[in-house]
Amino acid sequence: MMLKKCVRLVGVTWLSGELKGLTNYLIASMGLQVLWSFALAWLDAYALAKKKVIHNPVLVSLFLVGDWVTAILSLAAAASSAGITILFFRDLGSCQSVPDCPKYQLAVALAFMSWVTVEVSSLIMFWILVAG
Repeated sequence: MMLKKCVRLVGVTWLSGELKGLTNYLIASMGLQVLWSFALAWLDAYALAKKKVIHNPVLVSLFLVGDWVTAILSLAAAASSAGITILFFRDLGSCQSVPDCPKYQLAVALAFMSWVTVEVSSLIMFWILVAG
């Protein structure tokens, strides 16, 4: 799941990099999310390789807070970018006036999809914390 999330986030960052001025927050948020997801994936792989259980309540609480923070940032970035897409379609009439508009729309869709996976991850962390 973490690997899929990393791939989606890299796709969002690459696709939205074409429109430099409009997507700075989206790129920054997704870049932070890529780093966080990669760190968690690396920690999971390390724990599996060493056959260690990392259900320490302090660590799980740290992961939970990190997931919540990155989930809120990802949702805010996706929502603000979706607002720009609505501006393109409703106020400007179409995407023809903005270069690479279809790429931007795809980046916004991928941002919302990545937010869903981040939210699922944070709910799983919350469940692990409560159950442990």
